[in-house]
Amino acid sequence: MLVRQGRRQACGLLLGSVLCLAVWPLVQAQGIYSCVDAKGRRITSDRPIRECVDREQKVLNADGSQKQVVGPSMTAEERAAHEEAERRRMQAEAARRDAVRQDRNLMSRYRDQAAHQRARDSALEPMVAAIKSGERRLAELGKERKQLEDEVEFYKGKELPRRLKFQFEQNAAAITAQQAAIDQHQAESQRIHAMFDEELARLKKLWAGAMPGSLGRAPAAAGAALSPASASAAR
Repeated sequence: MLVRQGRRQACGLLLGSVLCLAVWPLVQAQGIYSCVDAKGRRITSDRPIRECVDREQKVLNADGSQKQVVGPSMTAEERAAHEEAERRRMQAEAARRDAVRQDRNLMSRYRDQAAHQRARDSALEPMVAAIKSGERRLAELGKERKQLEDEVEFYKGKELPRRLKFQFEQNAAAITAQQAAIDQHQAESQRIHAMFDEELARLKKLWAGAMPGSLGRAPAAAGAALSPASASAAR
């Protein structure tokens, strides 16, 4: 009677009465592990408890009596190192899964190089338009500058009128600002080209049979990674 009662208590500690018959032979052979973890929780299991590797674990017989005490298998430092290694392993696995997903999305988005080139052209279109517009404006400012210089000829040896001085200053500032905008758009175009080049190099390997996720971390999608300057030019 006492044996049955101990048996029921042991089963209750483990998995409940439904699974008791299935695990009972294992409990009899190995015993029940019990400990209090670092957070003060009491844990029981039919095998050594991972949360208590840095502290003692009691092994109980089927009737609830103590069978033995198992000492810590890791020091606190060892456990910290183990948990850090496990954290890094999980991060690496998550990065690998993310790379697999991104590679598959990339191959689904671009079936061939022609499709990728169309996406490149579309991403560059706002920059090309902005640069052309800036160059037209720069040419207009150049003509204005020439007209101002021609007008200055009438004032050789004389002080320039305040109006003319002001127009010169405004024209010079506008030329400087316009050239800076053109330079910014050209730099953005180069950045977009570089992103698409990197993406295309990866795609060529995938198209050639490389397994998704086997090429390391995937770059950001070039077509979607437009900077604020690109978005502003597009508007």
